Amino acid sequence: MLINRIIVLVIGYFCGIFLSGYAYSKSKNKDITKMGSGNAGTTNTFRMFGWKAGLITLLGDVSKPMIAILITWLIFHKGEPEGVRLLELYAGLGTIIGHNHPFYMKHFKGGKGVACTGGMMIAFCPVEVPIGLGLFIGTVALTKYVSLGSIIGLISFFVQTLIFGELGLLDVTEHYRTEVYILAAVIMLMGIVRHRENIKRLLSGNENKFSFKKNKEGAGQ
Repeated sequence: MLINRIIVLVIGYFCGIFLSGYAYSKSKNKDITKMGSGNAGTTNTFRMFGWKAGLITLLGDVSKPMIAILITWLIFHKGEPEGVRLLELYAGLGTIIGHNHPFYMKHFKGGKGVACTGGMMIAFCPVEVPIGLGLFIGTVALTKYVSLGSIIGLISFFVQTLIFGELGLLDVTEHYRTEVYILAAVIMLMGIVRHRENIKRLLSGNENKFSFKKNKEGAGQ
């Protein structure tokens, strides 16, 4: 089972390294990593290129963990019927790592993994999506801070995984349940750490608020 964990982490990583926002910016002869916040994720792409680019990036980032989890299920659902759900979560984790730290980017800097985490929730435990999405949208609508909505959404993913796991809604055997909880905590903490600069700005009152208007190049996240 250890080798299978490694295999699906690698599968997830290579699914995750394709950065939709970076690819879109390159198609426009620009580099998203040198624009705005320098982040290659959905929010910065939206701010720099507009809603169509943001939507393309969002769909691309959400689909990556779904593809990785599907590949994992196809490979292991017969040979590892009791452990395939855990392996799916490892694949999701690998995708987020690949998205956040693609090997070909300078300083291994990619996105922040929020959209990837959302895609993983859809594929791994869709029952978590309404609450997580609702908290994200509600927080952004009330505060205009995408980063705060993202952090709350990440926390909700972990809390819901604990609750639904204990209720038996994750279809995870008791043998692997604790490991699933640990992986969920790791995914949450990874996302929060990637938002550490946003957290500093939130605490100091300097975080930029969300707007549907496209920013000029050089604006921060």
